[in-house]
Amino acid sequence: MAVAVEAPDRDLFPLAFGAAPTHARRAKDLPVTASATLPPPAAAVAFVPLDSVAAPMVEALLDRAFGPGRHARTAYRVRGESAPIAALSIAAVEDGQLIGTIQCWPVVLAADDGAIHAMVMIGPVAVEPARQRDGIGRMLMTHALRAAHEGGLDGALMLIGDPEYYGRFFGFSAERTGGWRLPGPFEARRLLAKGAAVPATTGELRAAPR
Repeated sequence: MAVAVEAPDRDLFPLAFGAAPTHARRAKDLPVTASATLPPPAAAVAFVPLDSVAAPMVEALLDRAFGPGRHARTAYRVRGESAPIAALSIAAVEDGQLIGTIQCWPVVLAADDGAIHAMVMIGPVAVEPARQRDGIGRMLMTHALRAAHEGGLDGALMLIGDPEYYGRFFGFSAERTGGWRLPGPFEARRLLAKGAAVPATTGELRAAPR
């Protein structure tokens, strides 16, 4: 099914939790950084605000990428019923077809000393199974990280994922997450974070209050 989106010609992402971005940017417009070198982009791939794509299409892609049991994953329990951060949630569209998405969520680490540390949870990064070796996921991550930096939201980022991949390409590590608790099973080596404000303390990771 085709996705109806406008051709993204300008780089204007409103970078705020409550603001919905209205324009997209193409992969060719993104500066290459040492920490996230992009593969050569497919000429027709455009990156557009995720909220410009119908929600059922996004959900269907997530099912194809992760399977129908994805809602039982610990990451879903962490973010609860919160809404994704619009400015950091992006879709990859090629020739009118949705081929990838990334979503980011407001979460907090409720520290055992009573402090509340606001963070951004990145993921899931979903790519159409037939396109999972084409660098789409890496481009989505790079777009989201750039938007977080431009919006001042990159002080404390976290995700659950492969440390070899996210460490090598994006600088995430488990160095400060050893004392974190999550509302479900997880591998400590896969609980990763990045940013100057990441708390190296003990506490429980949970959805940010609405």
